[in-house]
Amino acid sequence: MKAAIVNGKGETPVYGDFMDPQGDEQHIVVNVKAAAISQLAKSRTAGTHYSSTIQYPFIPGIDGTGYLTNGDPVFFFALNSPFGSMAEKTLVTRKSIVPLSATLDPAMAAAIGNPGMSSWAALTRRAQVRKGETVLINGATGTSGGLAVRIARHLGAGKIIATGRNTQALEKLHNQGADITFTLEELPHELPPLMEEGIDVVLDYLWGESALDIMKSAVAGGARIVRFVQIGSLSGQEIELHSKLLRSSGLTLMGSGLGSVSNAELVASVGELLQAAVLSDFSVPFRLRPLHEVNDAWNEDDSRCRTVFTI
Repeated sequence: MKAAIVNGKGETPVYGDFMDPQGDEQHIVVNVKAAAISQLAKSRTAGTHYSSTIQYPFIPGIDGTGYLTNGDPVFFFALNSPFGSMAEKTLVTRKSIVPLSATLDPAMAAAIGNPGMSSWAALTRRAQVRKGETVLINGATGTSGGLAVRIARHLGAGKIIATGRNTQALEKLHNQGADITFTLEELPHELPPLMEEGIDVVLDYLWGESALDIMKSAVAGGARIVRFVQIGSLSGQEIELHSKLLRSSGLTLMGSGLGSVSNAELVASVGELLQAAVLSDFSVPFRLRPLHEVNDAWNEDDSRCRTVFTI
């Protein structure tokens, strides 16, 4: 079969021939329709993600949409190396697929699956957000953060605060459900009064200095319990966290991702997300590319417009 193939650590995928997957008692073959590039897929391909336990060569991509042999449309997770999602066929467990509504475009479902799942799982499984609570989304100007604004609103958040670097993107977030927006530079000054009013949940896509500013604001604003959920690290992998920030505030720190949420709960989360997407507008900007262009498209991908390969 034709597939995107990674032949070595740090190498860009190339288009070529790969062995066909064979189903067994635990695994079934899915005919792939669409698969999107994600930061998770890129970091696993590079061997830099904490969950990377990959042997080369392998097919990149951890999720996508496709059809079972009986024609049923599904969203799937492809976590069985070497068979990723960026191929004509892939191998998945029966527990790693969810039905896909016939009214939901497979390419759009592939585009929203990974970024939408990140906030859905963080809000429902980790933070256990309740209706009426205030949610702060740090790093909301990318695809994942912007989608998180709409998902938080769908789940019943009472007030949504969004931060980011891009002022134009922040303005658009007001139309997507954000009540308050400000830049990362404004964060240290604008956030403490809001912490004093009460912020219940933080979804952090950045880490780095802005995450530390949020924690300091929790202390300065005398915040009550704040469930801080770490999802991504676009601004850096490490921060210098003084112990007093935890001792002198109501901060509860937790992560959300592979390992902190079980595979079964991730599958359940994306199933709930895709059901909600039939009723709510969770659409995100994406561009379609044929899989044979993977070598060029891999490095052209950016966080504001997803690249979806069609097979």
